[in-house]
Amino acid sequence: MQSRTIHIASQALCYIEAHLQEKQDLEQIASALHYSRFHLHRLFTKTVGMTLHDYVRRRQLTEGARRLAFSRRPILEIAQISGYESQQAFTDSFKAMYKTTPAEFRRAEEFYPLQLAIHLRQKPVTTNLTKDNITLATPADVQDWMELVSLTIDGYPCMNKTEYMERLYQYMDAGEALILRHEDMAVGAMGFSAATGSIDFLAIHPQYRKRGITKLFLDRLADELPDGKEITVTTYRAGDKADTGYRDEYCSLGFAERELLVEYGYPVQRFVLLSENKEEDDHERNTEKPVSGKV
Repeated sequence: MQSRTIHIASQALCYIEAHLQEKQDLEQIASALHYSRFHLHRLFTKTVGMTLHDYVRRRQLTEGARRLAFSRRPILEIAQISGYESQQAFTDSFKAMYKTTPAEFRRAEEFYPLQLAIHLRQKPVTTNLTKDNITLATPADVQDWMELVSLTIDGYPCMNKTEYMERLYQYMDAGEALILRHEDMAVGAMGFSAATGSIDFLAIHPQYRKRGITKLFLDRLADELPDGKEITVTTYRAGDKADTGYRDEYCSLGFAERELLVEYGYPVQRFVLLSENKEEDDHERNTEKPVSGKV
C-alpha cells in the first residue's frame, strides 16, 4: 500500500515538473493522472509533507525567481511562464513568499530557491527508528546531508549553500551535528549549539515528516546538552505564507513563542521548548483570575 502511495505522489511530482510553465491546479493534475482530486490531495500531502497547491506555487515561484536573477526577460513574461495570468497576481504571490517584489529581487541579483524539485524514495519508509539511531555526523556524511538540504529547502528561507557548507564543517568539528540514516540515505539532520541550546538547522526528509522524527531529534539533543539547558529554535512568524507547517509542528511539540527577530534579512520568531514545570507555570499565568473585575 505504501509503495502505491509513493508511486502516485511521484507521478504527480513528475507531471508538475513537466508543466511548470502552465497554470496548474489539483483538479487538472488529478484529471491528467486519472485519480480523484480528493484521493490525490490526501496521498500527496501525506507523502510530500505539503499540499499539492503549495508545492506547485513554490516550484513555479522558484523558477520565476531564477529567471528574474539570471535573465533580462520582462516581469510580465516571467509571470506568464510561471503559471500566472497577470503580472499583478505574480507580484502579489511573489511578495507573500519572498518578502520582496519581483523588481526588487531582480535588482538584488541574489537567487535563492523556495522549493527545489522533490524526488521520492521508492522504498517504503520505516517507523522503527529511535533516538539511539541518531549519531554524530562526520565529513563522510556531507553529500547525503546536502541532498537532504535540497529536499527540505522550504524550511530555510534565504539559505546560501556556500555559506551553509562552511558552517556545516564547523558543526561537525565541534560535535554539534547529528544525523539519522535509514539504509542508504539521510532522513534527518540537525546542527545545534551546545553553548546556547539553539537548533540552528533541522531537516527531516519529506516522507518521514509525520513519523515523529523531530521528537526523536529533540530527545537526542537533550542528551547532548547540559542538564537544564533550554532548547530554542527560530521559525516562521504566524501567518507567513511561506511556512509549510514548521511553526505548527514546533507548537505541537511543546515550544512556546518568544520574541520576533530578523535573521539574514528574513522575519522570524524564536521559540523555546518548555519543560514540564515551565508548562505548568505558563498555564497558571494564563489562567489567573482577573483582579478587581478587570478583563
